[in-house]
Amino acid sequence: MTGSTEDYAPHPLIGGRTAALRALTAWRGSAPGAARVIVVTGGSGSGRSRLLTGFLMLCEPEFRKQLPLDEMDPSTVPPELPAPAVPAPDGLTAAQVLWLLADHYELNATSIEAVYAELAALGEPVTVVVPDVDRAGPVRTAGEPARLVREVLSPLAATETVRLLVEVPRPLAAELAQGLPAGAVQIIDLDEPEWADSEGLVRHAQAALNPEFGAPELPFTMDPAARLALGAAIGRRAGTSPLVVQLAVNCILMAPEGFDPADERFLPTSVGEALDLHARRLGTDSQTLRLLLAPLALAEADGIPVHLWARLASAVAGQDMSQAIAGGLLLAGPFVQPEEQDTDPAEGEQGEGGRTLLRLLHPAIGDEIRAGLPNVAAAQTQIAMALLEAVPEQDWSKADPYVRDHIAGHTLEAGLLPQLLTDPALFVHADPVPLRAAIEAVPPEELGAPARTYLRTAPLLTRTQAPTMLRAALLETAFVEDGLPEYAEAIHQRLGLELPWQTLWSLPVPGISAVTVGSLPRPDGPATPVAVMVVPAGTPGARPAGAPGEESGAAVLVHGLVRPDPLGDVDPEQVLRPSEEERAAAPLGLSRGADYLRVWERADQEVVAALISDAPFTAADLSPDGILLLATERGAKALRIRGAGAGIAS
Repeated sequence: MTGSTEDYAPHPLIGGRTAALRALTAWRGSAPGAARVIVVTGGSGSGRSRLLTGFLMLCEPEFRKQLPLDEMDPSTVPPELPAPAVPAPDGLTAAQVLWLLADHYELNATSIEAVYAELAALGEPVTVVVPDVDRAGPVRTAGEPARLVREVLSPLAATETVRLLVEVPRPLAAELAQGLPAGAVQIIDLDEPEWADSEGLVRHAQAALNPEFGAPELPFTMDPAARLALGAAIGRRAGTSPLVVQLAVNCILMAPEGFDPADERFLPTSVGEALDLHARRLGTDSQTLRLLLAPLALAEADGIPVHLWARLASAVAGQDMSQAIAGGLLLAGPFVQPEEQDTDPAEGEQGEGGRTLLRLLHPAIGDEIRAGLPNVAAAQTQIAMALLEAVPEQDWSKADPYVRDHIAGHTLEAGLLPQLLTDPALFVHADPVPLRAAIEAVPPEELGAPARTYLRTAPLLTRTQAPTMLRAALLETAFVEDGLPEYAEAIHQRLGLELPWQTLWSLPVPGISAVTVGSLPRPDGPATPVAVMVVPAGTPGARPAGAPGEESGAAVLVHGLVRPDPLGDVDPEQVLRPSEEERAAAPLGLSRGADYLRVWERADQEVVAALISDAPFTAADLSPDGILLLATERGAKALRIRGAGAGIAS
């Protein structure tokens, strides 16, 4: 039973769900006996997202003014309160969702643990609504929804000052409720009879068939009796799934020719039947339709560019599908949603105005398509190979943004991602958010050295939202630090980028407290540029600091400045430091803060290199000829600064 009443107007978006709305309203108003945590779940396509969207319309003070509240069942209208926090997880990591929540409540927390502590310490309960948990994560197969439940939602649910409403897939609902005291949590499963909404499904179908709401004028849509009868049949056949209702209506209206509204055999009872019956009614085998939709079912992010559809469908099918796609609008149309996306010339995207992406109408369609594939990993392998072939001249700077940014997601599900992670050009040009998420999903022991370097550097790439040039600079330095000079050299030689510096060397000596540049006179030639570093006593190759016999706890290490040559036999007293006059006459100047360094042209004050680090800078010095010597808690490195172009290094 739905608990609906004929005397009240239904919710204009939901059209029913009275029992569920009553439970949510009781939760929102902290009614006696209402659970503190509500978990809305159900099968994919059961209307979870629509229910929460409709309920949030009632919780938003300005939006609720547009609703006919006086005509609705009072038990389904929550009291007017400040809007709840709604950290939408679509495309985000678990940590990002938590920090959205921290920002909403203006917390001062600097760690994940502190967020929960500060929420618990707030003077009054906080209300949090988290919809669309199944859409969390920048990579579809990286398991972010489960991580969001374990690392964020479960701790929130256990915080007694948090009133939590979440919408999760059924496999995660029990995990979220586990461990909470009796009465603290209520699970609303929209497929269960208590919460199902057969009347709402019928109204949904009847409204979707009505020309007043956009349906085409057809005999069975213009005739009220025929329309109501067909809507009732669609709703009855759909069981508990609003998605099946939507697909049934889409299929009928997309190709109404020959449709007999009195013949219920072509009205689906599931997503799979909607696919099969639509193909049969159009005289095509269902497998063709499923192969056309397979690339969309395996797609990442917001969908695939329309110009790649035929290429990828052909790759999965193992045959040319371009003809099927050329005439396949009627066939695939009910299940596909196009989306216009603006291009970004700053990231190398070509064209004016934008481009068209294609995605499935609902994730449940993707679930059905993937379940019917003989081997998902094999299909993803074929897609990955087709995407690689689509890279012009194997130059990642010219690749389509979808190929460049999401090939990692496809190769992850294919089990081939480690093999892809050997090209520094991909590291430089790909969006670091999905690439990082994909790499983090691979067991560390399966990653090669370049991928481990990328993963170590990725937090800076994502935190700074660094564009291509800055990503290249960060990675060039990181490769040198990790003993991969050939990858650093490849960034300089192959990518055609004028980086603001070249990393000359890196020395993994912890505990450096001071550095200075200098020169070591030579009787038989020009002076040798050197780096002088104050290091902890006992550091290999270093000389004790201070007078003989004194124990200062520090030592001095002398190292070549241009070439990574240890000069342990050199007396630091022999090193000549640049004079103040030499420094003042140098073309470049250096300024330093706790977490940044800037090198600038003295002539025009233009910053030519800006450096940040995930570890605080402990010391820095700049030679008159433009070699920057810097130290963090992990060690020291030397960078030859070039005269133009800003950058970041760690």
